[in-house]
Amino acid sequence: MARSYVVGARGGKGRRKNRAGEVFARLDMKYPDAHIALNFSSEIELLISVMLSAQTTDVMVNRVTQVLFEKYREPEDYLSVPLEELESDIRSIGTFRQKARNLRGSVSILLEEYDGVVPETIEEMVRLPGVGRKTANVVAAERGNPQGIVVDTHVRRLSQRLDLTRKESPVSIEKDLQIVFPKRDWGKLPHLLISHGRLICRARRPRCQECILVDLCPSSSEEFVLKNTK
Repeated sequence: MARSYVVGARGGKGRRKNRAGEVFARLDMKYPDAHIALNFSSEIELLISVMLSAQTTDVMVNRVTQVLFEKYREPEDYLSVPLEELESDIRSIGTFRQKARNLRGSVSILLEEYDGVVPETIEEMVRLPGVGRKTANVVAAERGNPQGIVVDTHVRRLSQRLDLTRKESPVSIEKDLQIVFPKRDWGKLPHLLISHGRLICRARRPRCQECILVDLCPSSSEEFVLKNTK
């Protein structure tokens, strides 16, 4: 079970929807170029990159796909080699054997049912082996058609610390965030929270003294907040 940050939030100031709007506006000003860190040049490459990124760093995925996408240019290519060869090509990525099987299973369905094209809806994408709601949300958002909000470890932590949710499961957190953020912000919101989570609001020793959300955050140091909001 991932650590919860709900207890540290003493209760937000004002209505969640109002604070959510201010949170987004401030983060959008600080990280105007926030975007996905994975490299891809097509929708199928996007899907595969996100599938490979589970429990692995984006840096490692980009290192592997730089070579992978040169070798496998079409969906059919993933089925034209032995499974062991595909496993070897992604061996440096965690759980590579299962991911190789999932890639081949997903590509098979895409070719058989969607003419090799990634389907449009979350409901269709989660039918693919190895594709959960988080992966499907990432793909939909990067295509410019967000149908939900990506909830990773950073989004979960910041949402709890900011008292935008008091839920624990990603699905429940996503539902709470969908209530307080307008749909037009669903695609960019995770990138903003991830950027802030990596740079400032870290899991250990968050840098509250440098945080632009300190006066909105019920989890920040009370002493620091009082000193800097007089």
